[in-house]
Amino acid sequence: MKTINIGGVPEHFNLAWYLGLKNGEYKDVGINLRWKDYFGGTGAMCKGLRDGDIDMAVILTEGIIKDIIAGNKSKIVQIFVETPLIWGIHVAEKSKYKEIKDLKGTKAAISRYGSGSHLMAYINAQNNDWDIEKDLDFEVIKNLDGAIEGLTDGKADYFMWEKFTTKPLVDNGTFRRVDNCPSPWPCFVIAVREDFLKSNREDVKTILNIVNETTVEFKNIPSIDRMIANRYEQELEDVQEWLSLTEWSQENLSRETVENVQNQLLALNIIPEKYKFEDLIEKL
Repeated sequence: MKTINIGGVPEHFNLAWYLGLKNGEYKDVGINLRWKDYFGGTGAMCKGLRDGDIDMAVILTEGIIKDIIAGNKSKIVQIFVETPLIWGIHVAEKSKYKEIKDLKGTKAAISRYGSGSHLMAYINAQNNDWDIEKDLDFEVIKNLDGAIEGLTDGKADYFMWEKFTTKPLVDNGTFRRVDNCPSPWPCFVIAVREDFLKSNREDVKTILNIVNETTVEFKNIPSIDRMIANRYEQELEDVQEWLSLTEWSQENLSRETVENVQNQLLALNIIPEKYKFEDLIEKL
């Protein structure tokens, strides 16, 4: 049996992977798929791909495109979640900041440089006509637990993270959400290390086929809303709203989308140059 390592955030988006693993669907075809939770998000997964700790990652679109251009020898093989990620913009519950305009020039908590929370701070600044040179400042906090500590202690002023993941922290009075900032592209893609893909192409195809069968039917799984609510400690009504807003995909990124992502990252000086479509995307 071939062992293949895959990483992703321990969030509701990735339940389809857990279900396939729980049901033994990968082992049935001779693949020992080993899932690794990355609490540090996309930046940590990029490092995992570069270091060979994982062979595949379910990762934010903008983050992996930036890191491939920065030298990560990986390729995007498929969109996983088609719809945008809705980033909540959070402050500590007792923060003096009440509106998005109050955060101009303050310090954003980010999991690490190159992470989704870092890149989306630029998108949010652009959306609000801030000066990205003068109005952005960062404090690295590693993960969600670090953000709780950082915002509560005043090391940073605001933190951007997926709105439904952080909703329990808003409900219990740890954070206050001042606004939302949807990503302007499909949020999660599946990336694979190039050297691994060259020698394991058929196995990667098999893995994608299995998870795609799950995501196609995901919303029709009996009591899926209750399963998500229980597993991820979320309110049932929040899960139902999230399900209504979320669409999975079994296709790869289009040339138009890749161009759009790169144009925005280039305009914000997040990437130094644009790559050819074929240097980022692998069609299986």
